[in-house]
Amino acid sequence: MFKRNITQLEVIEVIKSGETIADYQDDKPYPSILRLAFVDGRPIHIVIAQDDLGECFVITAYEPSVFLWEADFKTKKR
Repeated sequence: MFKRNITQLEVIEVIKSGETIADYQDDKPYPSILRLAFVDGRPIHIVIAQDDLGECFVITAYEPSVFLWEADFKTKKR
């Protein structure tokens, strides 16, 4: 995330106020979700997993590409 110029505060913002746009219940070792939020007008995707005790793990953080995602950044292009 640091190489992508995404700060810890931005990650926290996406986790707290973002919208879950995908749910990956079959991920191992824990199910994960993809969240989207616009932080200062910039779209950011965060994939997080949560263990049985409620602890969250950030898997990845990135700015979605307009070449891979529709304009709403919620739908992947075909």
